[in-house]
Amino acid sequence: MTAMANTTVDVHAHAHVAEVDQLVAGKPGLAHELATAPQLLGPASVDRNRELFVELWRHALTDVDTRRRSMDRSGIDVQVVSVTPLQYHAWADRGLAGEIIAATNANIAGIVAHDPKRFSGLAAVSLQHPDLACAQLEHAVGSLGLRGAEVPTRAGRLDFSAPELEEFWTTAEALGAVIFIHPWGCSLDERLARFYLANVIGNPTETTVALSHLIFGGVFDRHPRLKVCAAHGGGYLPYYIGRSDHAWLVRPEARTTERPPSEYLGSVWFDSLVYRAETLRHLIDTVGARRVVLGTDYPYDMGVDDPIARLGDVAGLTDGDRSAILGGNAVELFDLSDLNVRQPHTSRP
Repeated sequence: MTAMANTTVDVHAHAHVAEVDQLVAGKPGLAHELATAPQLLGPASVDRNRELFVELWRHALTDVDTRRRSMDRSGIDVQVVSVTPLQYHAWADRGLAGEIIAATNANIAGIVAHDPKRFSGLAAVSLQHPDLACAQLEHAVGSLGLRGAEVPTRAGRLDFSAPELEEFWTTAEALGAVIFIHPWGCSLDERLARFYLANVIGNPTETTVALSHLIFGGVFDRHPRLKVCAAHGGGYLPYYIGRSDHAWLVRPEARTTERPPSEYLGSVWFDSLVYRAETLRHLIDTVGARRVVLGTDYPYDMGVDDPIARLGDVAGLTDGDRSAILGGNAVELFDLSDLNVRQPHTSRP
């Protein structure tokens, strides 16, 4: 069977794994993470997130039927599910990291198995241990049938241009695995500890930095078939890429790639989570409609529950472009061609 052209795919949707909470309970790394959260995120945001998790998010993140009903209301046929970034736990040593990733990926694979016509999945990997991450990715794709991995914007203290990560990019490229970049935390630290700026500014900043390391570090030159998808519209990079190009032209230390940085935007897919029609229009104009995919950030409050309507507000889209962004691009990117999900169960807004 082949996926029908009008299939809608959400590539940015999260799950929470209760077993991971049990694995990290009482660990010094978790204690440090919890102790520093008010300094980095701000006490008000920590308290609000705790309230929302108890009241709204926990069930939505763990219950498949709740997830499916939300998809129906939003007009989403297929969700590509990845773990909540709150459960990256990049502080974990090799042994604990192996347990965390095994539990996470089994859970994501279980969601997919529950309804493989409506769910696909991305693995987690212990990117702070690059050799371990390679083995985890191979197992997730080869044995669990997951389509790639969600990764934070750094591998512990390593940025994506680090030589230590070369084996991971080689493995991902060879597997045809999608690498979905989703930040958690920001290296600007306490400067963003008020007004929820750690998320509002921090998340897109971190994605901008991560993509810039991939570009200027020559990762896309060395791995031209690497599949990278960036959350939150790619951060700020697509909207100020001219500055990167200018540096490439005038600064010898930035002339590290075969082509100007803007030409590498064609090596990345970008989710549509940029909130405003004019911003999405600019993203499409900059990277091309064939590089944009739907993303909702389900079920969080910084996400959206009407991605199709928001796409409909974008001026000047052809039917082909709209169909590609709704799902055609994601079907190709994640190799979802075996799906045939256009069914009466899906309501349209």
